[in-house]
Amino acid sequence: MSPAIWTIYDHPTDYPDVFVARKFYLDQPTDEILTDTTLDGLRRKLPPNLTWFKRDPMDDPKIVECWF
Repeated sequence: MSPAIWTIYDHPTDYPDVFVARKFYLDQPTDEILTDTTLDGLRRKLPPNLTWFKRDPMDDPKIVECWF
């Protein structure tokens, strides 16, 4: 199986009151999500030992960053 990628969103339309991390395998979303009212709080909920990478300028504006 390909490695998981966690994409963090800033108050997406379907969760307008929180930051959301959605787990993907390549470009396939899973049902697994994490939420928190703060970005730092959400980062602390991510699995350990992930690597951060910044968003691409072409990403949806709601995307803050990704972790894999």
